[in-house]
Amino acid sequence: MSEKIRILAVDDSKSTLEVLKRNLESQGYDVLTCLRVDEALSLLEEHEIDIVITDFRMPQATGLDLIRHVRENHRDVELMMITGYPSISGAVEAIKDGAGEYLPKPFTSEELQGAMDRIVERVHRRRALKAVEVPDETYGIVGNSPGMQLVFRRIGKAAATNANVLISGDSGTGKELVARAVHYHSDRRAAPFVPVNCAAIPDSLVESELFGHVKGAFTGAKEARAGFFEIANGGTVFLDEIGDASPNMQAKLLRILQSKEYCKVGSSVVHTVDTRILAATHKDLKRLVEDGSFREDLYYRLHVVDIPVPSLAERGDDILILISNFLVKFSKTMQCPTPSITDEALTALRNYSWPGNVRELENLIQRMVVIVDHDPIEVTDLPPNMRFSLPMEERVDRSLAEVEQEHIKNVLIMTDNNKTRAAEILGINRKTLREKLKRMEEQE
Repeated sequence: MSEKIRILAVDDSKSTLEVLKRNLESQGYDVLTCLRVDEALSLLEEHEIDIVITDFRMPQATGLDLIRHVRENHRDVELMMITGYPSISGAVEAIKDGAGEYLPKPFTSEELQGAMDRIVERVHRRRALKAVEVPDETYGIVGNSPGMQLVFRRIGKAAATNANVLISGDSGTGKELVARAVHYHSDRRAAPFVPVNCAAIPDSLVESELFGHVKGAFTGAKEARAGFFEIANGGTVFLDEIGDASPNMQAKLLRILQSKEYCKVGSSVVHTVDTRILAATHKDLKRLVEDGSFREDLYYRLHVVDIPVPSLAERGDDILILISNFLVKFSKTMQCPTPSITDEALTALRNYSWPGNVRELENLIQRMVVIVDHDPIEVTDLPPNMRFSLPMEERVDRSLAEVEQEHIKNVLIMTDNNKTRAAEILGINRKTLREKLKRMEEQE
């Protein structure tokens, strides 16, 4: 984080304050100190404090009194209790009242560092949750991680040219958002952006969908129709899931990429088109080329500028910014106050692997805003597969079929029984998933 973390240390022992100040400032923290609770209250009002470290026993008011005051009046401040009179009951009471860390005296530099690492992580989470404003240079896409910084740089370079672009990344990572960012920050922004789902066009309709047809070109062609490339003339065609394009579609695309010319179905008139191509895939096109299922000449035509989009699991604390963004977004949609979320729930979400990526996270936060009727959102409100649990010994005497069935059930739970999403995550089509579920039911 660019901003220094400011710590307020409160202890009636000057020597303890000196030890804390020396240790913490050497780690780059901004440290304020005071000897009494009433002084601490004044400093809390005068300064932006991130962490309060307080002694347990002090004259007049105690550390517990300070903790309770901070919890009631400064909810974003993290708390650590230190004491020379350690006891289980004291620790329980301090933690119950809101102290995130409890450190008995005397403590070593390593023990202090360990406690600080844990509490500073929570400070960073809180700061990330507040970072809802999206800077202009991120093209409206949320993220601060190194992987996303590379994406933003590539978007800027791609938008300044007319070169074809290949956007790669897992399903749900936001590849279409990247494509739209390239288009709407290019010189073509005033012309149409036309998305084409390559996997959804039947082979018999490829030519008609891409290039259009004239009236009477085939049975059912009662009127002329423009194709995607004609509609996008002067603008951009976004070929989504290009890795699923049939050999026939690949051949048609290669032809128009090479010549910039096409004929409508049922016509011999040649049309010239000025259209930029952006393509996206969740598959490894290079491997498909090696397997012979994707044309090498088309691959190199598309792969002029590449923009790899990282998975959510690779984006670190971006997940916290995304959570905040989605909480605000869906609260506005529902016209309700934006809920907060506990540190424990944030940690569970931060540690989850997110096979469905940003799309899965967005869906979850929307459901939380709609369903959860209390504030804050807690770990128990999350789906079972995202909550903390004790690690269980993994059995190795299970059959491959048993392991597969368990994984399918977990994915269905995660996707709220959305079979289309589940099939996408599992890497199979819906028909195959239906067949597997039918076999599972028969075996039960």
